[in-house]
Parts: sequence; structure tokens; C-alpha cells
Amino acid sequence: MERHEADNGPVFMTYLDGESVALPRTVNGVRAALPPERRGEFDRAVGEAPAEELFAVVGHWAIETRPDLRAHDETLFRQLESGDFSGFTAEEDLDR
Repeated sequence: MERHEADNGPVFMTYLDGESVALPRTVNGVRAALPPERRGEFDRAVGEAPAEELFAVVGHWAIETRPDLRAHDETLFRQLESGDFSGFTAEEDLDR
């Protein structure tokens, strides 16, 4: 994910079906974007995370603020696990 700044503070930028998607990049931003019933789980994860893992924990939970992203990723993983690589390009096949 890329890091950027938006009107409401720092954000991660990612993509869904070719469209850019902004995700919150602060603890408070992620907490606010989560449904109320998930905030306790988030607070525990952040509170228990070793300092060197905090960035990854916040990044994980930023994605959790968008269930459509998680569902899209799970669909792609299932496709790959089944051996269907259609629509994917191997790194060695990229023109660089």
C-alpha cells in the first residue's frame, strides 16, 4: 500500500478493480472507520502489538475497514489456490 495525505489525515492508498481506494493510516482513523462492534478487538490488537509490528497491525486493520477489499482478496486467493492463474501476470513476464 502507498502512503498519502487526504483531507481527513494520512491514508494508505490501494486499489480495487483498478480504482484507487483510500484507507485510514492512523490508529484513531482506523478505529473511527471500523464498525463499533469491531473496535474493542482492534484496540486489543493495537495494545498487544510489539512496537516493531505496529505498522503492520494498523495496515491489517485499515483493510478491515473495507469488507469489500477483504472479500475481493479472499476471492483472488481462492482462485490462485485452486490453480487458476488466469488474469495474473508472472513477474518474469513483465516488460521492465
